[in-house]
Amino acid sequence: MGHLNCSKYDGKNKHLTYKDRLRIEVMIRQGVSTKEIGINIGKHQRTVQRELKRGKIQQLNGTTWEYYHIYDADTAQRKYLLEMEAKGPSLKIGKDHRLCNHIESELKAGKSPDVIAYEIGNSKDFTVNICTKTIYNYLDKNIFLDADYGDLPYGHYKKDKSRCMNRPSYKNSNGRSIEERPEEVNERKELGHWEMDLVVGGKGKGNEALLTITERVAKREIIKKIPDKTQQSVINVLDKMERRMGRVRFKEMFKSFTVDNGSEFLNSSEIERSCLSNNKQRTMVYYAHPYSAYERGTNENMNRMIRRFIPKGADISQYTHREIKRIENWLNNYPRKILGYKTPLEIYGEVA
Repeated sequence: MGHLNCSKYDGKNKHLTYKDRLRIEVMIRQGVSTKEIGINIGKHQRTVQRELKRGKIQQLNGTTWEYYHIYDADTAQRKYLLEMEAKGPSLKIGKDHRLCNHIESELKAGKSPDVIAYEIGNSKDFTVNICTKTIYNYLDKNIFLDADYGDLPYGHYKKDKSRCMNRPSYKNSNGRSIEERPEEVNERKELGHWEMDLVVGGKGKGNEALLTITERVAKREIIKKIPDKTQQSVINVLDKMERRMGRVRFKEMFKSFTVDNGSEFLNSSEIERSCLSNNKQRTMVYYAHPYSAYERGTNENMNRMIRRFIPKGADISQYTHREIKRIENWLNNYPRKILGYKTPLEIYGEVA
């Protein structure tokens, strides 16, 4: 088996992540020993052995009709989360009833957790900063007496975590999950983090596609026409951009990309490596969970706007590079309510 990036056990981080558990499941199915698994994920062998007991489930062999045991990452993760909940971690808002009441009243007034967190962070009335995800966590735990998911303005659907989990793709177990993305990226506090996807043409309408790249803070859009939906075509575009800009400027402008698990994006090492300097990194790639387009919501919204000009089923080969550039310019100069009715280029210039 081609091992993952090996690292020695340092004992600093005892807790396994969901991604660690998925890697364990894959390696157990491949017959890798617990010692080798520990080396691969940077944990002690005993940690792996205890984890196998936590995630052990019984299954029935449909051929021999005999029961056997196997490790299941989802089962292990559910047990781990239940154990953590049983410990009863303290709330970030603690005994600040005034802040709790404020959040609840704002939710009841129809404000989104994102707006509430932003306003608290910019208010002098509260000493505690709270992020959007924390408010969602409180909604999950029913912290508020009156407010719940039904009060959210966009009718957020609350998933049943006991039945479904956001599971990274087996074919991309080596990729860096969106769960590892830093909070400053998640909360859009820093310019230079982009979401990337493909807009494809209709079936039987040729292989050409559009590589769409959207900046998460300013909503700036870059659209590149590519000859087909392959990894190499995506990498060729990024290499061309880096050669034109230089490695240092490229690295400053494109700090990270968040992509889906499509085959065109699976070669993260080639996307991340610099084409100008051997063994140097030009960016970082984070992979959204399968079937979770909302985790690249900025890019998805921009793709819908592109469809105003290039409808679904269209033959992308019929659109010239000049026409593609005109669409890109229109998007970057279109005022947005979310940007205070400024354009992406105006915001990009201000933040930069």
